[in-house]
Amino acid sequence: MAGMTSTIPTSFSDPVNARILAVSEDRLQGFQRDPLGEIARQSGVELSEVIARIQAMLRAGTIRRVRQTLLATNLAQGALVAWQVPPDRLDAAFEYMFQRDPFSGHVVIRTTDSATAGAKYRLWTTVKVPQGFSMTRHCEFLSRQTGAERFLLLPAKKLFTLGVGHVRRRGLEPGSRADVPADVTDVTVTALTDPEWRVLIALKREFAPEELVPDLWAARAREAGIPLEVFLETAQTFERRNIIGRFSTFLEHVKAAASGERVTRFNALFHWAVPPGREIDAGREVGRHHIMTHAYWREGGPEFHHVNIMGVAHGTDKALLLAHKAAIDRHLAEIGVAPLYTNVFWGGRSEIKPSEISPLVYRDWCTSVGIDPDHMRA
Repeated sequence: MAGMTSTIPTSFSDPVNARILAVSEDRLQGFQRDPLGEIARQSGVELSEVIARIQAMLRAGTIRRVRQTLLATNLAQGALVAWQVPPDRLDAAFEYMFQRDPFSGHVVIRTTDSATAGAKYRLWTTVKVPQGFSMTRHCEFLSRQTGAERFLLLPAKKLFTLGVGHVRRRGLEPGSRADVPADVTDVTVTALTDPEWRVLIALKREFAPEELVPDLWAARAREAGIPLEVFLETAQTFERRNIIGRFSTFLEHVKAAASGERVTRFNALFHWAVPPGREIDAGREVGRHHIMTHAYWREGGPEFHHVNIMGVAHGTDKALLLAHKAAIDRHLAEIGVAPLYTNVFWGGRSEIKPSEISPLVYRDWCTSVGIDPDHMRA
């Protein structure tokens, strides 16, 4: 198939590719024994064509990665972190978090149109610290390396929606929402045995184009040193334990693909402060809106006007994204949870990578940067 790549369309707007991506971005929830076969079934595209198309898009950079995602908040302590960094050190801090910290995932420079205290927090990252280690101590280390003057940890208390689906979300009308409120996912850290960690680490590694074959998991089971059926059964137990996310092909969120096309242009972090005690009601209503790729209950504290619901939406038109938010605001008011305060933080420069979550990797990293791992324990 590699020799065919140049003749295969690699644009996400190609009709066949769009059918594949409408499924492969965020429709394969949980663990799939045959994810590529399931993409073929749901998209109505032959399996051989699905594989050839995804391989071609991955090689061309239209798809930036293919992998099994995890609900990492249930495997390691995690938080959205807002960083206050001197303007002259902002870009260098961004590079450090993206290039040199394996435990930082999303790294985004944001601005807000509102002159609030929160506007001082320009750098936003997600951080995962493996079980047994301290998120605060890890962020204190990052502050020393980057010159950050202050950071705020904003861990998720509840999760309401998590699914990207940029192609599927193009053309949504403001206010488009599911018939019922979103489900609530609790955030609890699950302990794993050493063999389970071996399965998990092999499971989550990104796929190279040549690894995309019909019997997808056989090579990963060999990598983990575990019989294939045991590997598959273990992965299915992970789903029951709520630590598996989705099998997904990831597009660039903001940056142009190799063709020059952009699947999204604007990345909006919406903030809502709803009356205390109504967080779950509001989160489920925000999460049911189809435009939302993420929605969480996070406590922002006084520096963010006691925001307690946060969510992310992407689009190619800023005014349309604001119309989506206005529709959500109206809906919240109609059901009796009108926000006491709301704001939008717009994403600019952005990079995304999977966060490491293995305690073994964390100990090795500590040694590599000259830290005694015991000093980083919780």
